[in-house]
Order: sequence, then C-alpha cells, then structure tokens
Amino acid sequence: MKALWMCALLAACGAAACGAPAGDTSASRALDTTTAGGEVRGASTVLEDSALDGRLRVPDGFKVDYFARLRGVRFMALGPDGAVYASQSGAGQVTRLADRNGDGVADDSTVAVSGLNRPHGLAFHKGYLYIANTDGVVRVRLGEDGRATGAPERLTRYAGGGGHWSRTIVFGADGAMYVSIGSSCNICAEEDRALVMRYDENGNDGRIYAKGLRNAVGLAVHPTTRQLWASTHERDNLRPEHEDLPPEEIDILQDGGDYGFPYCWGNRHPNPEFKAEGAKRCPSTIPPALELQAHSAPLGLAFLAGASKFPRDYQGDALLAFHGSWNRSTPTGAKVVRIRVKDGKPASYEDFITGWQRPDGSRWGRPVDVLVHRDGSVLVSDDAGGAIYRVWR
Repeated sequence: MKALWMCALLAACGAAACGAPAGDTSASRALDTTTAGGEVRGASTVLEDSALDGRLRVPDGFKVDYFARLRGVRFMALGPDGAVYASQSGAGQVTRLADRNGDGVADDSTVAVSGLNRPHGLAFHKGYLYIANTDGVVRVRLGEDGRATGAPERLTRYAGGGGHWSRTIVFGADGAMYVSIGSSCNICAEEDRALVMRYDENGNDGRIYAKGLRNAVGLAVHPTTRQLWASTHERDNLRPEHEDLPPEEIDILQDGGDYGFPYCWGNRHPNPEFKAEGAKRCPSTIPPALELQAHSAPLGLAFLAGASKFPRDYQGDALLAFHGSWNRSTPTGAKVVRIRVKDGKPASYEDFITGWQRPDGSRWGRPVDVLVHRDGSVLVSDDAGGAIYRVWR
C-alpha cells in the first residue's frame, strides 16, 4: 500500500470536520461547505495538500484528494446535470455539488432540497430526484440551478426512526423503486421492518420484495446480471463470541426471498432468542452471498462499471464502505474494501482505502457511501470527517 497526499484535514482533527488553517497558500482548493452550526455555505477554502501526512492509504498508483467538504454527508447520487447530490441527514437537506471547471474539485454548492425528515438514499429517475426520508419517499423536480422547483411530493409512508433510521432507495432493472427499511431493534420480530420494499415509480403497489434483512443499508444493481445486491448489518451481542460473530453480509436479493432475521444468522444458524422457531425456519432461508467481518457496518455499495480512471480489472468489481464497529474491544472497519466479483457473484474482499482509524482504535473519519463520478473517478463520502474524497489512478 502506498501512502498518498490529500488536500487536508489538520493533523489534530478528531471525528468532527476541521476548517482550513489560516494562511494556507496551496494551489489545491476544495469547497468548504460547513459551518459550526452544520449549515451549508458556498465559500471556497484553500487547503494544504500535505497536512494529512499520508493517513489515507490506497494501492500503489492510486491518488486520493478532496472533492468537497460537507458536514454530516451520507449518501450520494449523480445528477443528469453531472453534479453530485448528497444527503445531509442531520441537517434535513440535500446539497448539490458541482465541479464547473472540471478539475476534480467541487467549486459550487447549492442546497437543492431542504426541510426533509432525515433524508438518506437518493436516486434520479425520469426527471425527478427521489429522496428516501426516514418515514417515506418523496420526489422533486429540479430547476436549471439545481434547486427544487416546488415542495417535495410524498409518494410512500413506512415505519421511520428507531435504532436503524436510514432508508436507501434504488431503481431496479425493471424500473421499479426499491427501498430498504431496517429493523428498529437489535433482535426482534417485526412485520413492517427488516425488509426491502418494491413500489412502482409513483409509490403505488407497494409490497415486500425481500425480508429477513436486519439492516440492508447499501443497495446496488449489478450491471450485468441486473440483480439487486444489498450490504446488510447483522445483529449484536451474540454470546459468547459476539466480537467476531455473526458476520455482516452481502446478499443477492430474490423476489419473495427470506434472509433469516431475526430467526437465523449467517448460513442458517438459529439465533438463541428464537431457537425453536429458527430450527423450523432457517433451512428454507437464503444464506449470504458473501460473509464479511462482524460489526464492520457495511454501508454504501457501488459497482465499478464506468470507473474509467480505475484499471480495467477493477471495473468488474465493486467498492463497499465499512463505517466501522462500535462494540468490539479491538475496533474494526472504518475503511473501503474492494469486492471481487466472479461469474456475477461476490467471491472475496480486500482492503482498498484504509487510514481513517488510528492505531489506538480511535477514528478521525468514517466512510459512508461510494459513487462512480462522471469523469470515471470514484467519490467516497465521510460523515464524521465531513468530506467527500475523489479517488483515481
């Protein structure tokens, strides 16, 4: 792995985003859209390339820079205008970030939609921006300036809030709208959560597409098989080996499929809280397509088709953001991994970007989402570091 410079955070920064030091004279500019109160501003801030001291590590030949600074940034979507739209769940808004001069750094920031209820997943479809709020999907039309032309149109309502409040949205190969709804608990049976819903593009004809998915935060459509993949958080506090069990998952979703939660974990193992019921149910559930390190908290998932600034052998694979553990004595995650894909299925995974986690287990940032940008590079959002990074070779 080769340590590479980035446009910088101060070396003393902790989990929260830091501003640029006074008097910077670097020619590398990244749009700083944060203020102490979490509001978005449009001022451009000069940032020093060398201040990060190589703390983010990528494979030889790759480079990482700032694309933008954005407090509490979560999921991203590429707009038809070429701009990047990013959800700020805590601020209740979606921000548009544009690179007008094509230098790989955002130089224009606009609040596209505000007044939302913990927005998370974003998708563009037939002239609308669809936004997955914690309690339902809304959509808006955007004007030429990237701002909503009217109030958001409510399409669906579903259970919101709770322990797993984030909602993710994607349009499938069939043109239908898929929305993941995580459980409200660590381990419990719920009829209206721990599932992925299917709707038409207007939010009608809603039905359960796949269930038994404790918290399927990442959703992506495989570019060749057209199957829907999910990155799924498994349960906590599975005694006595709770630090390394159960594995997190990559699941390939099937219509009507049952993936086991809360009755089973991993490859059809009954959960102790539901031992008798699990013994009956687990044999007919669908096991993970790939098991991942326990408690890594897998979030955004993106296939690399179209990532022309990556080597060709990467472009059939995927990148996945691990937000990182909270309940291990030795913390894990806080990195981006490469998912190796073989014959349309996940075969293995390996580290791609590391360094957000310090040797003592503390973190200065936590990656959230991955997006292939219009120029063929890859963007990675970081809600704790308050940034979007651009990666290319």
